[in-house]
Amino acid sequence: MTLPRGFKAQAERHALEFRQQLAAPKLAPIDLEEVAGLLNAQVISGETLVSIERFQEIERLQVGAFSAATFVINGTNFIVTNPLNSEARRRSDIAHELSHLILKHELSEIREVEGVPFRSCKPEEEEQASALGATILLPTPVLKSLVFSGIKTAEKIAESQNVSVEMARYRLHTSGVFNITKSRNAV
Repeated sequence: MTLPRGFKAQAERHALEFRQQLAAPKLAPIDLEEVAGLLNAQVISGETLVSIERFQEIERLQVGAFSAATFVINGTNFIVTNPLNSEARRRSDIAHELSHLILKHELSEIREVEGVPFRSCKPEEEEQASALGATILLPTPVLKSLVFSGIKTAEKIAESQNVSVEMARYRLHTSGVFNITKSRNAV
């Protein structure tokens, strides 16, 4: 699948608009709970709703089966995260769920896992939410600033922005900033 024409540029604009609205420090990780507040959403760890043992059982049955989900109750969006996931993974999951809200995706597909039906977005909408979520976490101008300040590796970027190394690598490559780091290291 491919993203619609102009999608990446729009994602960058969304990411920078949130940073401006929140007056976020340039190189600080974005506060996703504050972004959620701008979107009439609240982030909740799943263990506040059910016992952590329930999450452990789900994980035992199918690794990675649940990361996050958004529920609408009385007009408020609640993003429920998996308490077993690392903080970096939860941040990615929250950004993904917020992206569905930003893009006004509606649940439209019925899927079945282990005989249990659930509704989800279309695959192209999932791809869009993943791309926008990643951009919200690591917009290109932030990546460039990090690289120019000497934070050049995916590992260091991940550490400074509280994201996974995989997320940092993904954004370095999809944003084109990886090419900047290669050319600067070649000098």
